[in-house]
Amino acid sequence: MPFSRRDFLSSLGVGAVAAANGVPLHGAVTPPEHLVPIAGDWDVSWVDRVKGKAKAVFDSPDIHDGAGMFRAIIWRENYKTIYGTPIDELSSVLVIRHSAIPMVMSDAFWAEYKLGKVEKIKDQQTKKWTEVNPFRVAPAGTPPQWAGYTLEAFLKSGGIILACNMAFGQMVGMVAEKHKLKQDEARTKALEGLIPGVILQPSGVFGVMRAQQAGCSYMVAS
Repeated sequence: MPFSRRDFLSSLGVGAVAAANGVPLHGAVTPPEHLVPIAGDWDVSWVDRVKGKAKAVFDSPDIHDGAGMFRAIIWRENYKTIYGTPIDELSSVLVIRHSAIPMVMSDAFWAEYKLGKVEKIKDQQTKKWTEVNPFRVAPAGTPPQWAGYTLEAFLKSGGIILACNMAFGQMVGMVAEKHKLKQDEARTKALEGLIPGVILQPSGVFGVMRAQQAGCSYMVAS
């Protein structure tokens, strides 16, 4: 049964957020010896930022009202509250893949390609299909205590967001169809709509597994 962002936020209580209704964290894969890319086609420098006292990767294959994003953020808040661990000593990796890929697109892209209607997400104020990405920054009316639960705030605080290139092809396809462009031209245009700071990986599966190899515990986030 569909539920709103507000419903999801209200369901999170200080004493009940550790599990956050997700699958329990699994142990990280034993880190391999240092891996060196044989080509520079993909940015994997983010691996060097996966360090600190605790590390986790949140696998988000569906939008699910932004559940993956919330869990990637709230996990760090829980650690800070319980153990006093500074946020900058925690590594949180959010992998956006499969059906969740619209989450990493700009407001302009959401408006032009009607992603609110496509994803059946309404503006909580107007009750119409949203014309902005509701996960990029906090929508109007968001309670102050949840205002920092956004993709941009996560990135600014040191969080790592990886996006599946295979799923990104869906966005490229939308651009190609609307503007009658060749695939390479459509990809260039679609890349302009990617939220700055989001790092494309060859696949979401690669991103998840590489994060685990870097020492992250795993959680299905949506």
